[in-house]
Parts: sequence; structure tokens; C-alpha cells
Amino acid sequence: MRPDPLYARYPFFRAAREAVQRADISPPRLVTEGDPAVERARERVERALMSGTVESETPGRWSDRDELLSYPVARILVSLVDVRAAVEKYAEAEAATAFERLTADLEGSDAELRSVSTPRADLGTVLDEFDLDEAVRRVHGTRGRAEFRVDVTAYLRLADPDWGDDWRLVNRCLSDGAVPVGDAELTRLLRKAVRRRVADGLPFEVRGSAGGDAIADALAEDVATLRDRLAERERLPDVDTVVPAQFPPCMQALLDEDENDTLSPHAAFAATAFLVSLGLDADAIADRWPVLDDGSLSYRATVLDDRKGSQYPAPSCTTMQTFGDCVNPDERCETIDHPLRYYASAVADADEADADTNAD
Repeated sequence: MRPDPLYARYPFFRAAREAVQRADISPPRLVTEGDPAVERARERVERALMSGTVESETPGRWSDRDELLSYPVARILVSLVDVRAAVEKYAEAEAATAFERLTADLEGSDAELRSVSTPRADLGTVLDEFDLDEAVRRVHGTRGRAEFRVDVTAYLRLADPDWGDDWRLVNRCLSDGAVPVGDAELTRLLRKAVRRRVADGLPFEVRGSAGGDAIADALAEDVATLRDRLAERERLPDVDTVVPAQFPPCMQALLDEDENDTLSPHAAFAATAFLVSLGLDADAIADRWPVLDDGSLSYRATVLDDRKGSQYPAPSCTTMQTFGDCVNPDERCETIDHPLRYYASAVADADEADADTNAD
């Protein structure tokens, strides 16, 4: 099987699913024979649960076939885990990854797109994929910026009130049954469409279906590991004080505005997850650390808020190291495996030192 490389980047496309069906590839055989796509699926789900992305840590290791086939196997894994938070996290991670890819694809110029080997999705293809080709029209924007008009029915179906007052229909210039949006806003609406596509039908019953029992048995150890990873947040310390001086070196470096004008997506995710875990909301974060206020902060903070049942723990030290965000480690770092554990330890030591000082 030699799939279209575009399907490896966007495996939730209908044509990608049809390509898998035409190839008549049996998920039970993939699982029981230890196909590389199964290992990639394990990584896909674990990265979704723990880091909010399905991008591989070793992208050069996997073929387009592995990437495409890992998607249906990942859906099986998520269904076997059968925890609501797992479905929420997985769907959001697939959408977040697709959002980054779509943004890069749609922002690239024609010359740039022709000069690279990576297949890119154009806007027409994406709109057609989600049956929005007749609901979205490009119009002439000001200052050369792309602007669009979205039929109000499609807008209301995709826009989320939790995104802020700017997204509420009452605050939009509704005209002739359409809502004007900018290019970044359109991409965000498409992200919501992706999330819904991924979440649709999850979780589904695996056992009892054709080959389902064999699949469940073969993946039992992986499912147990994923459930443990999902529960990791509950084992992390609960700290509700905010003392920036006690932040771990990695977080201090990310939040240092003298050093950073902008942050990479994974760095912004790590820093936001850390701060949300301390009880801060988007407004408090933006007010104190403007470097994180990049237009997506409110959305990230909403997703990360555990009141929604879909919180991601702040990335572990291992993940921070993988992305090059682990910097300036000190002696405490040598015995710590997570930024939150570092912070809890540092706060506790500082409180103890203050108590000793007061006693003296």
C-alpha cells in the first residue's frame, strides 16, 4: 500500500478512510502481527494524552503508510481505554496538530508550496472536506489580509462561546445571512470541524466485533499503560500558590520576556499547562506573562482547564528535554522528573525556611 502522502498528514479526511478500506487492511492482523503502524498508534495516543499533540517525537522513523494506518488503530486504543477524558484529549490533540499543519499550509505562498516536497492542503480541499465549500466565500480584505464570509448556520455550528465575547454572534457584523471572519479565525473554525470529525463515534465497542476480542487482548498491556499515563495528573502535586521565584528553571526561561518575543507551539503549551495547573486562567496569565498572549491563549487555557474534564498535565522533564525546553537545570532538577514536582518542592523548602526564620 502506497498512500497519498497528504493522507498521512490528514488521516481523518474521508478519502484517507476510503483508501484504507480499499486496501482491505485488517486491523486485527496489524495488531497481532506487530505492524509498525501499531507502535506509531501507541505513540500517537500517548502523545495526545500527555502532550496535546499527535506529532511523532521521531518523525523520520515512520512511513506515510505507518502514519495513515496508525490513525484507525489509535481510535481503537482510545476506545479500549474507554475514559471520557481520553476521548476529549485525543480529539483535541488531533485537532491541534491538524490546526498547526493547516495554518502552515494555508499561510504558505504558492511559490513556497511548490518548492517543498511535503504535500500541502489548499483551502478549497479543506472546505470541501467538511462540506463548507458553499458556506465560505472569500472577500477582499483590508490591508491585503484575507477575509471571508461564513454562512451564519455554519458559523453557529462551529464557533464556541467559550472562545470569548468576540465570537458571540451579537458582536459580529451579520449581513445577508453571513458573518465576516479573518483567515486566522477561519482556520480556528476548521479546527473545530476537525475535532468533531475525530471525536465522532468515539469510544466504540471493540470486544464482540469481528476480530475485536483478539485486538483487545493484544493491546491489553498498552491500554493499561495508557490508563496509567492518563492518571498521572492525579498523582502530580496540587499547588495553588503562585510564586514565580520558585518556578523551575525551564519555566522561568520560557516566561522570560527579555529573552523571548514569541514561543514555539510546544513551548507555549508547556508554559500554559504549567500555569493553568496552578489555578490561573487566561486573563491572569495574559496580564502577568504577555509572551503567552498570542491569540490562542484563551483557547489553550480553556482546553487545559480540568473543569472541562480534559486537562493535560504540564509536560514532564523528559518531554521538555525532547523539545529542547529543558534549560539551566540546577541541583534540584537532578532528583525531579516533572516541573510541578520541582515547584512543589521549591515552595515547600521556601516555606520551611521562612518558618525557621520566624522561629528564630
